Amino acid sequence: MRVLVVEDEKKVARFIKRGLEEAGYLVDVAADGEEGLYLAEIDDYDLIVLDLILPRKSGLDVCRELREQSIKVPVLILSARDSVEDKVAGLDMGADDYLAKPFAFSELLARVRALLRRGETMVPVKLQLDDLVMDTVTHSVTRAGKDIKLTSKEYALLEYFMMNPGKVLTRTMLSEHVWDYTFDTFSNVIDVYINYLRNKVDRDFERKLIHTVRGVGYVMKLQTAEEEAGEARPLRGRERVRDHGPRRRPGQPEVEATGSVAALAGEAMPEGEKPTGS
Repeated sequence: MRVLVVEDEKKVARFIKRGLEEAGYLVDVAADGEEGLYLAEIDDYDLIVLDLILPRKSGLDVCRELREQSIKVPVLILSARDSVEDKVAGLDMGADDYLAKPFAFSELLARVRALLRRGETMVPVKLQLDDLVMDTVTHSVTRAGKDIKLTSKEYALLEYFMMNPGKVLTRTMLSEHVWDYTFDTFSNVIDVYINYLRNKVDRDFERKLIHTVRGVGYVMKLQTAEEEAGEARPLRGRERVRDHGPRRRPGQPEVEATGSVAALAGEAMPEGEKPTGS
């Protein structure tokens, strides 16, 4: 799940980003209102955590402009303004929840989960495909009753697959929902992580769930008897999911295709990343 944090205080932004990432969310941070509005307009976020007092554009203006554009992403206002009048103004401007600073991080996480459950994404408490089960509250994963330990990135990747069963996911779609906007989609880090996930989710089980759609991407599903007998044909013509390449902020230079995991070794296996559910 992708969360945008719009917060100009660097220390607070780092604290929220770190905590949400430890909880398994992918987090982008914007340091002012205009940048936050721009990112919310070009990317599909599942939730926005929004401060009110921001440089260049206030949080209330950001929220109002999002709703005027019919962008229905859930918005959680997180602000030091704690008066009833401020809360009413924020909610009337289109916010879905309001949490005053200082706050307990456990309460912030609970509000995030609640908003995601009732948002358009509708993240259920339990995701299941065949005998693979994911608990989105405890971040635990089992298959056939056997515990599967995943890193936070592997968990985010699996969650996106399980939220979209049977849907072909391109590398660009995976990068946008599991990595951040700076990710180089020309590298093969995604393929490396897919291999990590297959080793944990599929390798020791007869029925395989993660499948490659050649020239397009990957899909998670139970194969039919015909598909198990041989590879399904590649998609052609209008059936093919179009991949538009990596996203960039204004002025951000294009990245060269490296195709090297070694160049992104730190990303392929983040240092100190701990398995979820442990």
